[in-house]
Amino acid sequence: MKKVVITGIGAVTSIGNTAADYWEGLISGKCGMRTITRIPLDGHDTTVAAEVDDSFETETSKYWKKRQLNAATTTTRMGLASAGEAIADCGIDTESCDGSRVGVIYGVIDNSYEDYELDKPLNITLKKMPNELPALVSIRYGFTGPAFNVSTACASSAYAIALGKQFIESGLCDMVIAGGISNTVTHLVISGFNQLLAMSVNPDPETAARPFTKDRDGFIMGEGGGTVVLESEESAKARGAKIYCELAGAAMCGEAYNLTAPKTNGTGMAESMRKALDNAGISPDAVDYINAHGTSTGLNDLYETMAVKEVFGKRAYDIPMSSVKASIGHTLGAGGALEAIACIKAIETGIVPPTIHYDTPDPELDLNYVPNKPQEHKVDVAISNSFGFGGHNATLVLRRYED
Repeated sequence: MKKVVITGIGAVTSIGNTAADYWEGLISGKCGMRTITRIPLDGHDTTVAAEVDDSFETETSKYWKKRQLNAATTTTRMGLASAGEAIADCGIDTESCDGSRVGVIYGVIDNSYEDYELDKPLNITLKKMPNELPALVSIRYGFTGPAFNVSTACASSAYAIALGKQFIESGLCDMVIAGGISNTVTHLVISGFNQLLAMSVNPDPETAARPFTKDRDGFIMGEGGGTVVLESEESAKARGAKIYCELAGAAMCGEAYNLTAPKTNGTGMAESMRKALDNAGISPDAVDYINAHGTSTGLNDLYETMAVKEVFGKRAYDIPMSSVKASIGHTLGAGGALEAIACIKAIETGIVPPTIHYDTPDPELDLNYVPNKPQEHKVDVAISNSFGFGGHNATLVLRRYED
């Protein structure tokens, strides 16, 4: 079976408008939360979000002409900026490459409700196209392979990456541009999650998102876009590309349990991790870092901890496990891609990003959550968990590349 490697990364987040700035923000303990400015707060219990600063448009304009952005929502433009960065980073000559061998897959839960609500009627149809992002990327670069989006809640971009891996392994594509976007700071999203009692109502941006702590009371929404370039090892080596790491394994699992609650005791989460490691042919003993789904909700953090103990046994206590959602919020459709990038950088640098805002330990949660400060670890194998509403679970396994 073909080996799949990662040759490009791009990110737009509340703590940095490029992959490099995002990573620097993570390891420096930067918090992207602030009092919401994008919408009026009347009637909302949650008043904090990890909004992306409008300065990200500078990055978008590096790769896209104004006319190409006319129909694009704000959220889509975040995705376009991350796509442009990742494609430039991978170094492919888009003018001479065989575009029919390049796919484009993005995790998109919905397009921008706020833009739809406020915009002119002429643009309503265009701005409600959930497939707007993969369409624009394929049009801009002439990629005529499979181009579509997937919508599996919080696991959407992890599914996109897992599908891209399968497309390359099957021989359908040589390269897949995969990622996701997050459209979260809207009346619809915030009121909906408040109704579910899933979001924090803590008004302090510095403590609202507290994964794995005793006082956690829900997640905080985060905006952003993330893209990775997946490529067959053969294609990457033939063009002399820089290889960040190997995407060694991936799993996509349905819990068949509940629309909003995780399966009891994290058994569905454990199944996702086991299947991904089996797909990679890697023993649990080889895993050096776990990027947790880590939403800061009561059940998720408890069940994910239980699932890790089930899969890794006593080794669970030796493996650093952190949640970047404390820094960038819950970025929904973008989460899998942005968290995969955190794993890629951990492998590259030997630094594990922290779980910030870790103040009061929960006695039931007793693993190494990398509290508040980054830790140095040699990371050869990392896994990234994405567990979505509806029981849509995914785990990605990333491994240091060896020729």
